[in-house]
Amino acid sequence: MPENIYNWSSTADEARFTIQNMAKLVLKVSSRIENAEILIEPSEEPPFALNMKWLVTTDVDGTAAKLIVSAELNMMMKMMASGPLQKLVDHQTNALAKALS
Repeated sequence: MPENIYNWSSTADEARFTIQNMAKLVLKVSSRIENAEILIEPSEEPPFALNMKWLVTTDVDGTAAKLIVSAELNMMMKMMASGPLQKLVDHQTNALAKALS
């Protein structure tokens, strides 16, 4: 995990962690469509509305994965949360790319 993420614990369907100086989040896989989509949503009350969606597409050129993060943030929270959330997304996408290469 990025250096700003601590208290990490996870199972196959749930992750619990704290983003430094910001929030504690508990995210759970709420739905899976094999080889197409994974939807991740808070399983406990988050400090802001958030969901993450992995989309997987396959064509003749190969397979592509896209991570979409949707968060409802007021201006103050956006200033505080956008950087840590971007680091988390970058870490996840880089880890996936490394695992698949």
